[in-house]
Amino acid sequence: MESKKSRKDCRYVERDLSWMYFNRRILQEAEKQNVPVLERMSFLGIYSNNLDEFFRVRVASLSRIAESKEKIPKADRVRAKATIKEINRLNAAYNKEFEHTVGVVTDDLAKHGIRLLHETDLNEEQKTYIRRLYLDKLNGSTNPVWLNEIKEIGDTDDDSIYLAVKRSRWQADKKNPTITHALIKVPDREVGRFVVLPPSDGFANIMYIDDVVRFCLPLIFIGAGKCTYEAYSFKFTKDAEMDIDNDLSYGVVQKVAKGVKSRKRGEPIRVIYDERMPKDLLRKIMSKLNVDQLDTIVSGGRYQNHKDLMGFPDCGKSELRYPSWTPIVKPELETEDCILDTIRGKDRFLHVPYHSFNSFIRLLREAALNPDVREIQATLYRLAKDSKVVNTLICAARNGKKVTVVIELLARFDEESNIKWSKRMQEAGIEVVFGVEGLKVHSKLVYINCKGGDIACIGTGNFHEGNAKIYTDYMVMTARPTLVREVKKVFEFIRKPFKPVRFRELLVSPNDMKPRILRLIDNEIKNAKAGIDAWIRMKINHITDEDVVERLYDAAAAGVKIDIVLRGNCSLMPSNVDNMHVVGIIDRYLEHSRILIFANGGTPRYYMGSADWMPRNLVNRVEVLTPVYDEDLQRDLARTVDYGLRDTTNGRIVDGFGKNEMQQGEPFRSQEHLYVDYLKESQEYNNIRN
Repeated sequence: MESKKSRKDCRYVERDLSWMYFNRRILQEAEKQNVPVLERMSFLGIYSNNLDEFFRVRVASLSRIAESKEKIPKADRVRAKATIKEINRLNAAYNKEFEHTVGVVTDDLAKHGIRLLHETDLNEEQKTYIRRLYLDKLNGSTNPVWLNEIKEIGDTDDDSIYLAVKRSRWQADKKNPTITHALIKVPDREVGRFVVLPPSDGFANIMYIDDVVRFCLPLIFIGAGKCTYEAYSFKFTKDAEMDIDNDLSYGVVQKVAKGVKSRKRGEPIRVIYDERMPKDLLRKIMSKLNVDQLDTIVSGGRYQNHKDLMGFPDCGKSELRYPSWTPIVKPELETEDCILDTIRGKDRFLHVPYHSFNSFIRLLREAALNPDVREIQATLYRLAKDSKVVNTLICAARNGKKVTVVIELLARFDEESNIKWSKRMQEAGIEVVFGVEGLKVHSKLVYINCKGGDIACIGTGNFHEGNAKIYTDYMVMTARPTLVREVKKVFEFIRKPFKPVRFRELLVSPNDMKPRILRLIDNEIKNAKAGIDAWIRMKINHITDEDVVERLYDAAAAGVKIDIVLRGNCSLMPSNVDNMHVVGIIDRYLEHSRILIFANGGTPRYYMGSADWMPRNLVNRVEVLTPVYDEDLQRDLARTVDYGLRDTTNGRIVDGFGKNEMQQGEPFRSQEHLYVDYLKESQEYNNIRN
């Protein structure tokens, strides 16, 4: 569904509208019949989860701007209101598309022998199974609260599903029943969202826990006499902004921990409810949620919290998912040779999840044990639940190495986890630095100081084993003195952000990354005007910085050929501009790497790193892009961008208006071709060595 904006006059797409277009590309992947049906379920879950976070963060921010009557200029308030209105229009349309797709995918599952049952579809064996489940696990976890006794619902958990129950109690001496309303929080955390029931009629049977609760309502209200029940689901989303206390008596950790608690008191800003819910009951729910005219209220289907579809059970039918792609262990990083020496001999790189992240863990482990290593420094933004990275750094500290970790406490929704890890690291003797106040530390860096020559790692993604299985990211491991020295200087800058520091090799924000990027674009403009081959080829997550957008328009107008593989927010209007082509890829892996390649008059310049082209990355965060000099890595980066631009199986044209049309041409799936290429290269390397 296209935006209503004029095609002629628009030069800049609002960041949040472009995000809606991006998320719809995920929904469209769930609609494709050639995608395995359980993967389509997962895409529906990803779409829903993304939308929840978007409303918690971005729409909540817009609402605060729109409702503010102090310090916010009127023009900004008007703009925020208009953006919210357009978001709600798109959301309503996409929600209908989403509900339809859920139905189609559910029907397709049944064709493969997996069906969803309602509480009215059960045979006697299944009824007995559910009653036993209630008595063994759910009794005591399903506690109704009378709606009339609740002052407000918004102070409860917004990460759950709720059932609004209408109970009709029949008495023999009365013609009409006594109506009461109750609220039940669905106990999905106790038993999971889906319950696998005994098979029947040749089908594997699955039931939402919501329907299990519906079936068990007579047990939940046992002793109430003759009653009939109706139950309608709803969920709400809160403003996730944290109130950070600036009281000087609080330390950084205490401030963030207090801020996380304040988030739980956020105002509801979006409500989704079962469209069959009676109007009188709906009015009661809305009054208890205190929603206002700027909030999003959407009628939906029988079930909410579709993010749980990411964990939909496969019932042993693994063939309904993508075939496994085992991460490739790069042979040159898994020899018996010292990996530190291997890196000193030549730059090495990983491209996860195609390559195994374990090679990076091996590097840290060798550094933790090697007597020549004196110091390790690392930036950590998000961490796995049982982080091997942190455990290895703790090992290094216990082995007498000086270990310093810069951990970002304000990594959104990971604050509590990062507080936990920071305390654990401190207890193990690691020096923990909480970054720069007012600047998130988003760069992905490791510095290893050792007698034989220092090593640095510079990545595009988090040092996170879980992410490394589903996010496409690059990491370069280098001993080049000029790069390693500057990585060390980044850590010094984080410690002393007001001390003047100049970077000649690395592009570092907030220092000078943005002006240097603009100069790189200007150089292509100059070459184009001089008749020299000029182009920019890149892969990035987001482009929303208005200065960069305008400079790219200038470059395209000057004849610079601009090709972009872009995942998310895109404020460009490529369909209105010659010489500009933007492709968005949604596939089994989340495209996350940032790669920049500039023609540079015939001697291309390559960069990779952590920064997107958004104001927050270029101005308000500590980010690092590194030049790439190794020819093998240059060729690999160029191939990744080229394959993305050629993708006709999972690549959609980003036009600025949300049409999201597939690219045309011979079938070509970039992620599959990359994996096959890496597999062949690994086999060829082993053949040469053997």
